[in-house]
Amino acid sequence: MTTTSKHIEPGTPEAAASVLKRLATRAMGLTGADIERIVRQARLKARREKRSIRYEDLEEGIRMDRPQVPYDLRWRFAIHEAGHAVVHHALRLGPIHGLNIDTPGGGGYSQLGFTASGSDTLGYREDMLAMLMAGRAAEQIVVGAISSGSGGTEDSDLARATRLALAMERSLGFGAVQPLLYREDRDPTAVLDSNPDLAARIHARLEKALGRAVEILSKNRDKLDALIKVLFDAQTLDGGAVTQLLRQGDRTAGN
Repeated sequence: MTTTSKHIEPGTPEAAASVLKRLATRAMGLTGADIERIVRQARLKARREKRSIRYEDLEEGIRMDRPQVPYDLRWRFAIHEAGHAVVHHALRLGPIHGLNIDTPGGGGYSQLGFTASGSDTLGYREDMLAMLMAGRAAEQIVVGAISSGSGGTEDSDLARATRLALAMERSLGFGAVQPLLYREDRDPTAVLDSNPDLAARIHARLEKALGRAVEILSKNRDKLDALIKVLFDAQTLDGGAVTQLLRQGDRTAGN
């Protein structure tokens, strides 16, 4: 992302807050130790050059000289994270804090907030499932094929959605079979592999959530396409920028 030189210390509080938001979004996925090291190195560099810390000093440290993400992967990351954001906004699940497709792990990252209101209901949990499946749904709509980006790790979209659907069926009281029984499943993989009927019910919930995400994104295709383009170009967007774009789409749709 191309930036102009910005000093951290001078300027108005609003300008400083804007810069800090951009840096926080760029730093999504880093640990506290990473941030401490980056700030320390930026201070040393500024001291050597006898000047105050600049935005570029911190951004350079955050990126850690990472190579540019290939065009096709960067585009798919933008599609995937935009899908999550659009469905999250459409279902009014809570605030959006930022989107990043330039993370240390080489993938995308969505920082989303969630409201407490209604969070104990079946509808809310179904909304959550749709949001978790929305990255995959966006790839399906825009590219016409899905990648492995939804799965592969314990904190992936598919892993989180599977655990949530399993809890809905087995411990939250929303199950289709014996809903009053509470069962704690410490190893979801073993439980699902040993119970084909349960696995089929869980998969059906996920299929329903994916279909719902596809429907929501299809109805909001203009917003999805606009967010994909802006995110692809910028690589990081703070929550204010994302929300403003999506709300503009709301107003346009209302005209």
